[in-house]
Amino acid sequence: MKPSKQQLDFLSWEMGAFFHFGIRTFYEGHRDWDGKIMPLEGFNPTQLDCEQWIKTVYDAGLKYAILVCKHHDGFANWPSKYSDYHVGLTPWKGGNGDVVREFVDACHKYGIKVGLYYSPAEANFKDREAKEYDDYFINQISELLDGTYGKVDYLWFDGNGSAGHEFDKPRIIKAIRGHQPEILIFNMWDPDVRWVGNEGGMAGVLNRNLSTQIEFDDRDLSSIPMDEISFLPSECDFMMRNHNWFYSEYDVHTAKSVEELIGLYYLSVGCGSNFLINIGPDRRGLLPGVDAKRLVDFGNAIRERFANPIPGTVAVREDGLNITLDGSPFVNTLIFEEDLTNGEMIEEFAVYMTSYIIYRPVCLYTGKTVGNKRIITFPTVRARDLHVKVLNSRGEYILKNLQAFYIK
Repeated sequence: MKPSKQQLDFLSWEMGAFFHFGIRTFYEGHRDWDGKIMPLEGFNPTQLDCEQWIKTVYDAGLKYAILVCKHHDGFANWPSKYSDYHVGLTPWKGGNGDVVREFVDACHKYGIKVGLYYSPAEANFKDREAKEYDDYFINQISELLDGTYGKVDYLWFDGNGSAGHEFDKPRIIKAIRGHQPEILIFNMWDPDVRWVGNEGGMAGVLNRNLSTQIEFDDRDLSSIPMDEISFLPSECDFMMRNHNWFYSEYDVHTAKSVEELIGLYYLSVGCGSNFLINIGPDRRGLLPGVDAKRLVDFGNAIRERFANPIPGTVAVREDGLNITLDGSPFVNTLIFEEDLTNGEMIEEFAVYMTSYIIYRPVCLYTGKTVGNKRIITFPTVRARDLHVKVLNSRGEYILKNLQAFYIK
């Protein structure tokens, strides 16, 4: 149950951006599996600028980005040799465009980790023989991972619609890991990362890295049991706007406020998970101004909020970690981490305080796991010492990076 280096790296990324962009961007009102035809001639993002997308990600302080390469409609955002429904057959750039290439190159330019989304299922896949479809699937995945686009850090599988088809999982995973041995796989078949179980951006305070099942569908609350307990960090995906993953011209008023995004940060990263926010690039091929500004404003707000920890001295105790603050300052927030190198050990903890007039420790908070990062908030108090006490653990643990803040 020890994490891999790649899993620890994933948790260190903390925040990423999701970009739903493709043929559906140009056909307002379409929904998953609605069967409506979206002709190739509609795809023409004349101002496509993936550098604008990724510079926004960089400016906001996010560390990774994921592009929808093929959604359930089957449209490929690269010129696939195994499909007749791809960018090379559209008017955009006279059929010489490649969204995946422009996206990956922009990520590499700004030092952003590369994630590619691929829907295993698509609108007509049930009409094909199993092996024929698996061949098609592996051929397309190989086009994305065979080195043509360089190193790919993360492969995001969406299981929506896959029920009823028994994929040749060993063959598929062998192909993926053969092309990109260090790649992280999201949620299916040989997962390194699991879906948190909702698309609202919230892991919650009971979130753990150890799991015995994979959450699969939030509509019927289905899950897939695993053979044994595994270390699987979670990711919280959600939409910047309330109703659409792809761009819509009608829902700009639903873009989340900075305040709400900060709340979701506390309930994802602050609960040991990763934060993954979706923005749908518009029909020009640009991030809408409202969404881009909101993301950067959010990133700036997080940096400002946690830029100045209260000075203090941290000391390791037999039962946890203690910080003695300089003077007797106001404090209402703690951030601390568990070293997960050897696995997740802490199963229960409490936060206590003392001050210059309170000598017997007062409990401010109790919780379960700590994980990669835990952000604890409590009513504002004047404190001298704050003590994170481990009440129960599976084995030897290491707490680290204890910081106190007063956030107005």
